[in-house]
Order: sequence, then structure tokens, then C-alpha cells
Amino acid sequence: MTTVTLRSVHDVAALAAVADHFSDVWQTPRTAPPFPAELLHSLVHAGGAVHAAYADGRLAGAAVAVFGPDRQTYSLVAAAERGLGTRVKQAQRAWALERGARTMRWTFDPLVGRNARFNLVKLGAVGTEYLVDFYGPMSDGVNSGDESDRLTVTWDLTAPAPTPEDPHGPAERDAAPVVATAPDGGPLAHRDGDRRVWCRVPDDIVKLRAADPVLALRWRYAVREVFTGAFAQGFTATGMSRDGWYTLTRTQDPEGDAV
Repeated sequence: MTTVTLRSVHDVAALAAVADHFSDVWQTPRTAPPFPAELLHSLVHAGGAVHAAYADGRLAGAAVAVFGPDRQTYSLVAAAERGLGTRVKQAQRAWALERGARTMRWTFDPLVGRNARFNLVKLGAVGTEYLVDFYGPMSDGVNSGDESDRLTVTWDLTAPAPTPEDPHGPAERDAAPVVATAPDGGPLAHRDGDRRVWCRVPDDIVKLRAADPVLALRWRYAVREVFTGAFAQGFTATGMSRDGWYTLTRTQDPEGDAV
């Protein structure tokens, strides 16, 4: 049985191992990590936190968080092996709550459906902002050749644990009118009047980007159009089904044209 331990790390050697871990995940040379050890050390010194997960003593996940305005926390980066993601995020949550925070925000690629399901369904965060080409061109081994759209999620750290199921089944979604077509010719978005929008993402955008970057970029633009239109009308992203469909629900009065 694997023994898993989590702790915040502060020393140079442990932070260097975390930097190497992020290099491996984002497929960059360890000599050019996306989050260098010296940067991590500075963030810790400034009051942030680097949490690390160890499986039988081997580094298997890590996350970095800092404080923002009004005691909000911001998770800069998180990456963990399968089965450890929730434990890493809960370690961040406990650290933030101990310091008086009530919410945590971070961004992720909205085309990565498994991350959307983890963030929106398993953790219960809400997609509150769609950011177009947020980082500009990226040259790592995961994002290269694409535009860096990101979805901001807001996690209520005081909320009860969510029910780990999409509240709206596929029958209700499929019965709603199709309002956009995907690059593969299938439905991209359904809309149920002013109540809900459903939007589909590709099965594996990372594999698609490597195999056919032009098609991957077409998916990016198509999903972007649905999300930006819906968000302009007061929708937020509240769910992700196992078969790759976002649920967006309205939280304020409608503005702008229909998606």
C-alpha cells in the first residue's frame, strides 16, 4: 500500500525538486523550468506556500499559492499524479483557511475536459471568467502551437463538499436546440433558452494539438466563441459531464446577443 504524505516545503533542495516536477509535467528542459526554484523560494519568502505530495517518499505532486487582494488566495500552479490532485488542493485549502481566506482562484485550459471536471465537479469551483490568449504564445511541450485561452475558477473554501455528479443529464442537454456546430461536424453547443448552455470540448486536446494543430486551433476558436458569448450574458461554468460537455448557467441578468 502506497504511503502518501503532504507538507509545505521551504528549503532549497525540496523547492528544486518541485521545479523539476513542473518541468517534467510541462515537458520543458529541467534547465528551463516553468517555475524556477529561485522563484518558488521568493514566493515562499513573501508569504506564499509550496505544497508537495510524496508517495512512498517520491515527489508525486505539488502546488503553489499566494495571497491576493482582500485575503483572496491564488493558486499559481498545481500538478499531481492521478489520485493525488484532491489531496494537494485540500492542503492548499487548509493553508488558506488557517490564514483567514475564504476563496481561492486559479486558471486552467478550458479545452482540457478532465481538468474541468476535477475543478468544477470534484472540488465544486465555478468558472467565473474567460480569458482570451491569457499568456500569449507558449513554448512548452504541452501548449506550443496553440493560443493560451484560460478559464478562471473561483473556489469557495467554506462551502460543503459538492455532489460529485453533473446535475443535468445528457437527455436534457440533447433535447435542447443545437446553437453551434463543432469542428468535427457534431454539435458544439446546446442552449435551453436563458437557463443553460452546454458546450462540448474535444476528447483529448493535448493529443489533438500534437497530431493536428490546425484542427486543435479550430476547436479553440469555436469553444471561445461560445464561452465569451455566454459569459457576456451572465453565465458561469458550473459543471462538466464525463463525456466532455460543460454546463453553463446564468447568474445575472442577460446582456448582449445570444450565443
